[in-house]
Amino acid sequence: MIEQLNALENCSIDEAKRHVMFHHYKAAGWITLAQKDRDGSWRQYHYRPEQLASELSEWLGENVFFSQNTFFKPQRRIENLKQLRALYVDVDCHQLNYDPHWVVEKLNLEVFQETVPLPNFIIFSGRGLVCVWLIEPVPYQALPLWKAIQNHFYKHMEYVGADKKSIDSTRVFRVAGSTNSKNGKEVIIEYRHDYRYVLRDLQEEYLPELAPSKAKKTGRKSKLVYLHNVRNLHYSRLLDLVKIAELRKYDLKGHRELVCFLYRYWSCCLTDDFEDSLAQMLEFNSEFKNPLRKSEVIKATKSAEKAWEAKNNVLANEEAIAKGYPGAGYNLKNSTIIKWLEITPEEQRHLRTIIDINEKRRRKRERDKHAFREKNGSVSRGEYLCKQKERTEDKLWQLKGAIQRHPKASNVRLAQIIAVSEGYIRKLKKQI
Repeated sequence: MIEQLNALENCSIDEAKRHVMFHHYKAAGWITLAQKDRDGSWRQYHYRPEQLASELSEWLGENVFFSQNTFFKPQRRIENLKQLRALYVDVDCHQLNYDPHWVVEKLNLEVFQETVPLPNFIIFSGRGLVCVWLIEPVPYQALPLWKAIQNHFYKHMEYVGADKKSIDSTRVFRVAGSTNSKNGKEVIIEYRHDYRYVLRDLQEEYLPELAPSKAKKTGRKSKLVYLHNVRNLHYSRLLDLVKIAELRKYDLKGHRELVCFLYRYWSCCLTDDFEDSLAQMLEFNSEFKNPLRKSEVIKATKSAEKAWEAKNNVLANEEAIAKGYPGAGYNLKNSTIIKWLEITPEEQRHLRTIIDINEKRRRKRERDKHAFREKNGSVSRGEYLCKQKERTEDKLWQLKGAIQRHPKASNVRLAQIIAVSEGYIRKLKKQI
């Protein structure tokens, strides 16, 4: 594939098509194209993969970007993720006065194929660089694991200027062939290979402690496993929040401020980016039947950022733990969220994690019924109980015979004789 890409004519539009085709090969969902004007304003549009290459010529110029992952509807928001298609780290080496090409050579010697794998390509964005690792597409449910690996890559490149805000799942990066208006340089790409990594393989090689079986064996969760589980919870709750809005047809009067606050807080926890979280929350608010005014909703949800800052502050966490809390930030119980948002039992049936004890019990009964049907086929519960009664009576008869033959035998010995557990022996003896 790289040979085919390198055969393309060396001009701006072909460079852009090469970049996009290489990154989003056989993609599904919507891809965002965006352009940033010199005054800082953004315009963006969403295209299907088959449309994207043909539309690039209309966009190419200064400050053109495209999304690294795809979305199931034309909105670049975290809850709309369809496919996670790449891992990436943006290195703002210009802030440390490092030359981008010198940084690449340093990473070649000290990082690549040592603590992180070799990237598929490197974008020289004008003043810095972006390392991109293509992965076999995974659905949005893999976001917490994807985020954990992103953080791992970022930490090993932080010393050369890696930007933590650049590793969220809705990120856009510059398109090859476009220009950076800050210095007039053209965006170019250095291709390395076309192998797509498998997310689970990366986890096993670089973050083995996140393997479920190993986490259970230790009996003690590491900090990384804890953070991974917390990300899982935050993402599930964010999706639940959006589902509540959908179920209520975005008529959230009486709960608008709280819903926006929770969205902004959980989004901050997932993206580590205040500006991006705010932008996504404002877009979410705009979908309400009666949206809050921009200035009003920004002011009403400002404390979400402060809570996130506290959550990521070592001293604040220590003080919170000393007071008996799990940590700083908002550690809300399901019962509290249900009460605040007045979530009905019927609504809870459609949610992932924001559910009460009754809904948990209902789901357990459903799982038990399903397991029963899987195990016993089409046998009715009446027939099953009848068979169980016959089995119990048979074991009682066996136990009485064993006691007659071995009157001094212990419960353990009797269990061995009739091939049941010691606990079942005690249960049967009560019926003699």
